[in-house]
Amino acid sequence: MKKSSVKFWGVRGSIPVPGPETLRTGGNTSCVEVRADGEIIILDAGTGIRPLGLSLAKEFDGIPLNLTLLISHTHWDHIQGFPFFLPAYNPANKLHIRGYEGARAKFSSILSAQMESPYFPVEMDGLPANIDVEELKEFEFSIGAVKVKSRLLNHPGVCAGYRLETSGGSVAYLPDTEPQVEMRTALQATGKAQSAETLERARREDAALVEFIRGVDALIIDSQYTAAEYRDHVGWGHASAETVTRLAMRAQVKRLFLFHHDPGHDDHQIDALVKETRKMAQGSNLIVDAAREGLLVEL
Repeated sequence: MKKSSVKFWGVRGSIPVPGPETLRTGGNTSCVEVRADGEIIILDAGTGIRPLGLSLAKEFDGIPLNLTLLISHTHWDHIQGFPFFLPAYNPANKLHIRGYEGARAKFSSILSAQMESPYFPVEMDGLPANIDVEELKEFEFSIGAVKVKSRLLNHPGVCAGYRLETSGGSVAYLPDTEPQVEMRTALQATGKAQSAETLERARREDAALVEFIRGVDALIIDSQYTAAEYRDHVGWGHASAETVTRLAMRAQVKRLFLFHHDPGHDDHQIDALVKETRKMAQGSNLIVDAAREGLLVEL
């Protein structure tokens, strides 16, 4: 069996939060590197893609790179680091960018827009690397020998989660999502009536989500809020750590990595959240941890 690995380069949601209170967890926004079956696959291009790019350039030291970047969605915290991705400035490198259509514009147009003048001095078309952008239409495809499945998530606009099947193990990446039953139940509790059909649809959606992540070796999933915080953010498109822990246990996930940390949560708050969710997982085989910058996980 070939080794497959996952490395976290950016683990925050919404906005980068550098500083002494986030040193152990990290302050960069979403970016995860997967190496498997001869492929280097990058999940999202938040500010964490900048240190990843520097590391790749140093490691390969002039050897041409062939990289695939999967974008979950084009909210700024998931693409804002791309203009600073060093491998994109090397004409010997190949970079394949894949993602789904945005809410009101084509995928390639959205990526290019943040690099237009006056926002950035280099336009995307001016990047020296060999870059191709593909707007995905299917929900199953391959990256070399790595099999990829995707599904749309409950988040404003168009947002996809990815499941990668490698020879060394599987990883699911669901960076921004709000489980439907949690959302509908919370809305009903605030007096916003939910029809029986709506609640049944929510149950079906969550059941499909469970099947999508079932038995995965590593689940990286939005867990931005505590249960108490979630009550003030219903419908925002993010989940509570408690709810995703229950989902992971239901799906018999092996390892759960709490992800898309709230910018207001410091290291101590995230440690407390891990402690609480580990208590929830007692009696199951689920291992729970927080995604932290620099953490390398072998599948």
